[in-house]
Amino acid sequence: MSVVWLRGALRYSLSALIACAFCGLLACEAERPEAGVPAPAAAAEDERPVVLFLGTSLTAGYGLPSDEAFPALIGERLAREGLDYRIVNAGVSGDTSAGGRRRLDWLLRMPLAVLVLELGANDMLRGLDVGALRDNLSAILSRTRGAYPEVRFVVAGMRAAPNLGADYARRFEAVYPELAQQFDAAFIPFLLAGVAGDPDSNLPDGLHPTAEGHRRVADTLWTELGPLLR
Repeated sequence: MSVVWLRGALRYSLSALIACAFCGLLACEAERPEAGVPAPAAAAEDERPVVLFLGTSLTAGYGLPSDEAFPALIGERLAREGLDYRIVNAGVSGDTSAGGRRRLDWLLRMPLAVLVLELGANDMLRGLDVGALRDNLSAILSRTRGAYPEVRFVVAGMRAAPNLGADYARRFEAVYPELAQQFDAAFIPFLLAGVAGDPDSNLPDGLHPTAEGHRRVADTLWTELGPLLR
């Protein structure tokens, strides 16, 4: 992991903690169950199977128009290949694994075919308990499969900032492959591979991808997601 990305991570960690302490904006946004999800009436009109992207600001496309975020880019690929799925971007800036777990019941109203799980970066930046992260992600996957036994999963891995210590980093990064194996999920070892640390692929904060960065993320994700959908 590059020094540029790590510096950005440290800056974001401090700003996130300050925001939570003084105004609670990140937590409030993450706790809205309807955040990032189409209105029920609109969803009811489209009965296509859903590819759900459950994640953070990375999934939401922070700082970019929604059509430049990687879920929308995946939707364009599906359309080009004539694959009839509906993309739902349920990324929420500042969301943690606990926030995603709280939002899940709302999301399970839709006919899910694939769940792309991108959560944990904010848990890491806040130094939250790794055991709780594992429990939350496991609960999301388990409850989703309980509602849709034929659902397929893509688990997107994340790296830990080294300021949290080698032990924390080891335990944090191990959560993703362990869950992917447990739930027979397709696995992306590092969603930001080829993007993290590249100034041309990230916004000035050093954390959130540019439009070019999102195109690279979509390419990385498609290697696992594409075969599931064809």
